[in-house]
Order: sequence, then structure tokens, then C-alpha cells
Amino acid sequence: MIHHITMRVIAHATEDVSRVRETLDFFLSGAGVKEAAKLIEELQAEGHHGNPITILSVQLKKKAECLNFAHFVRENFSEEDVDMLREEMPERLDEDLVFHLRFDKQAAYLQQVKLTNSSDAIIAKVKIETYPKNREKAGAIVEELFG
Repeated sequence: MIHHITMRVIAHATEDVSRVRETLDFFLSGAGVKEAAKLIEELQAEGHHGNPITILSVQLKKKAECLNFAHFVRENFSEEDVDMLREEMPERLDEDLVFHLRFDKQAAYLQQVKLTNSSDAIIAKVKIETYPKNREKAGAIVEELFG
């Protein structure tokens, strides 16, 4: 099953932080998270070129919220995204059994779930747990949840 989910998104200096926060709120409300605003951490940092950025992050640890997140994402994927995800599943699951997803930030602001390869994205890391640690079992769990 899912151990936890971490999501992170960067608000660049040219972006309204409250609008970027809404993209995380969209996924959190889809996961049934209550009082999402209290869970989102905000960190001021400096970008690669010295520009100010705000990093927004959140971690879901409750089993129900993690499962709700997976179901919300899967139910809102287009068939194209489902096909792409199935094709890329082995590459998206790392040796630590973390399943990596990138969601289109602009689409999320428009209340849509869409995969992207862009670096300017909502990054989600879904930690899969198996006992003992087993990549094959983790892959089957990912397939069941997202495929």
C-alpha cells in the first residue's frame, strides 16, 4: 500500500503564490484532506539564477487520504495519460519504491489532472510499502492504484 505522499510545487517570482497554492489545494481537496491550508508548508528560497522562489510542499500520511489521492488522480486522468503512465511505470518507480509523478501546474489551476514532463510542475512522490521490500510487488500496487 501507500506509506505516504509528498507533493511540492515552486512559485516563481512572476507568479502569484496564492494561485500556485490553489493547485495543491485542488489535489488535497480531491484526496478529502480537511484543513489543507494548515498542512501546506511554505519556504522562501533563491532560484538557480538568484531569483526569489517560494517552495510549497505537503505530505499526506493518513492511509485514507493517500488512497483517496490515488483514486482522485486515476479517475481524472485522460486515457492518454493512463496509457503514458502504464508505458512509463517501470521508469517512474525507483529503487526506494517511490513512484514519481509530475502534474501540469496550469492544468491543476484550471481544476484538471494532467501529466507533464515539464520541470515547472507539481511534483508528487508516492512512497509504496511492501514487506519485505520488493520492487515487483510495489509495481503491482502502482498498477492497481494508477493503471
